[in-house]
Amino acid sequence: MKIAKIVTHFAAATFALTAFNSVMAQTHDHGNHAATAVAGQETTMSDGEVKKVDKDTGRLTIKHGPLENLGMPGMTMVFGVKDVSALDALKAGDKIKFVAEKLEGRYVVTQLAVQN
Repeated sequence: MKIAKIVTHFAAATFALTAFNSVMAQTHDHGNHAATAVAGQETTMSDGEVKKVDKDTGRLTIKHGPLENLGMPGMTMVFGVKDVSALDALKAGDKIKFVAEKLEGRYVVTQLAVQN
């Protein structure tokens, strides 16, 4: 009789814990754990030199210094450009300040200012 009573209490406790966990899983929003930018935090613009402008593909080849926001050392690489119309004002050899971000798996220039 004692064993049956212990088993019954154990089963009831297990059921209660399982039900509680199910309810908690349904009421907590765990899908919003992605990192977000801090309000007022600005990304520092990096120095670069335009090596090639490709208006047909909307790409820009830049020799750049370190990109702190991406944890990337200086190098020469190809970027997409968020505002393709900005390519009209650029030519190889232009000194620029820019911000690049990784958007949908691609490195994209999101801010750009010519320094010449």
